[in-house]
Amino acid sequence: MKIWLIGSFAALGLIAGVWAQEGPQQQGSETVARPRKKADSSKPADADPADLPKIPSKLGPKVKDEATAGGDVSFKAETNIVNVDVAVLDNKGVPIPKIPRGNFRILEDNVPQTVTQFSMGQAPMTVSLVIEFSNRFQSYWGQGWYETLSAAYGFTQTLRPDDYIAIIAYDLRTEILADFTNDKSKIQEAMSRLRIPGFSESNMFDAITDTADRMTKIEGRKAIVLITSGIDTFSKLTYDKTRKSLQESGIPVYSIGILQLARQMAEARGGNMIDFLQGDNELRTFAKETGGQAFFPRFMAEMPNAFYAINQALRNQYSLGYSPTNQARDGKFRKLTVQLVNPATNEPLKVTDEKGKPIKYQIIAKAGYKAPLPVE
Repeated sequence: MKIWLIGSFAALGLIAGVWAQEGPQQQGSETVARPRKKADSSKPADADPADLPKIPSKLGPKVKDEATAGGDVSFKAETNIVNVDVAVLDNKGVPIPKIPRGNFRILEDNVPQTVTQFSMGQAPMTVSLVIEFSNRFQSYWGQGWYETLSAAYGFTQTLRPDDYIAIIAYDLRTEILADFTNDKSKIQEAMSRLRIPGFSESNMFDAITDTADRMTKIEGRKAIVLITSGIDTFSKLTYDKTRKSLQESGIPVYSIGILQLARQMAEARGGNMIDFLQGDNELRTFAKETGGQAFFPRFMAEMPNAFYAINQALRNQYSLGYSPTNQARDGKFRKLTVQLVNPATNEPLKVTDEKGKPIKYQIIAKAGYKAPLPVE
């Protein structure tokens, strides 16, 4: 499919190739289409842990000091800079790169902000892979567990030497199987421990909030990838408190909801699926409000594609920064809205195919952030 961005930046190439496929770019006043190509080398595939290469461990992800820790807000003198990572996806879920800075608009509590920092690149990232591993989970999942781990191994293979990942499992408790590392032999060893679950409880809320809290002091691009049934059985935190905590942390949550096919079969037999449906809605909410995505593969063959889409979204993000007009250090939650506009007309940016038909695109960004507290 060929895609154009319609705006006032005709001299700039607005769409370029990205991983799985490439689109046209503009030259002068004409739009020149380029064939899309697939980059098979970066697409995750099922992997045997024994085949994973060993990479020497480095110093670990960069961590903010106490003076600058907290959410995605960094401080310069008395002015705080709010950083917002944004992904723009076409109607097939493919990231749209090379959109100029002038087409982005950020609203904080419905007040337009001036973007002072802008970049797009495949920057290093820090990921926490959080996996539900309980007896209840295993009784539902059965044979599919091996395929799930295999797809997860494929995802870890796409990580680069300067990326870091932590492997975290949860049931009644949250256990860090491998702390942030770029040594894939350690990742292999950690995931090989996921064999016999210890408890039937699955405390998802506690697991993801604990993980997000640990990651708030890590600088740079970061995310939580959650493999889960979506059901929480015994967490200390409620859904509402978990939702608020994730909003304030600013860590995007990418969730893969499992058991879709098993649930559909049970529903066809008259089973009560209300807990699962509620869990799916919670995963969608966490993703939407943190700037992540939620995936619900029905078949095991769809699992690698979900990890692939996550990798694309993380790799092809725009990093925007601005100094908020509201400089109050009150610790309140500020709502964010990211838009694409044509600066010449101040209207929404239009994306069309080669036939001039409009294409819907999706802007993925966190819903807000927590303002800093007064300096003591």
